[in-house]
Amino acid sequence: MDFDAAPAEQPCAVCDKPARTRVHTGCRERIDANLRELPALYRQLPDALHPGRRGGDGRNGSRTAPLPCNVDALDLLGRGGIEGVVGGWARDLCEREQWDVPQFGTIVATVDWACGILGLNLALICDEHPAVREMADELRAITGQARRLVTGEKPPRRIGVVCSCGRTLRVTLDTAGVRCPACSAQYGHSEALRLPLAERRAA
Repeated sequence: MDFDAAPAEQPCAVCDKPARTRVHTGCRERIDANLRELPALYRQLPDALHPGRRGGDGRNGSRTAPLPCNVDALDLLGRGGIEGVVGGWARDLCEREQWDVPQFGTIVATVDWACGILGLNLALICDEHPAVREMADELRAITGQARRLVTGEKPPRRIGVVCSCGRTLRVTLDTAGVRCPACSAQYGHSEALRLPLAERRAA
């Protein structure tokens, strides 16, 4: 093998880990997995609408009667939920490539089309799209939210870590990365988890 011809390592555009491609294989596979899972999750979300079924027990932490449906599930099912995320990225891709954007009569058809076209063009997106990190983050977040509603899984616990500038950041064990809003420092998964823990203040 000609090592001089091998591409130099660079930070992955999604997680900042060293990679020989713009987006390394692990991040690309996670994006692809989320795109494949979202249409099925969308179809299962109606089961999480009603309190007491999968995805929620109807308790809202107050003495008032619970709402007749799970608002979080309703938000994901409506326009602007899952459809808004995947549809927005799919339309952005089509506009960049000057492709026609089809019109669909149902939200589920839009979700199917958007996830399909993004998956089919994932190599192009990973190689060229300037906002691939943002797309990966939004897909991971909305897939995780939908999955938790469908399965009843609790959201991952967020912990406080301290940026080099002193700002406290909130991360989870499965976070792909985090950017500090105070100094714009960007941390990948391993870098974020190596940051010192924030001190817990007494109530």
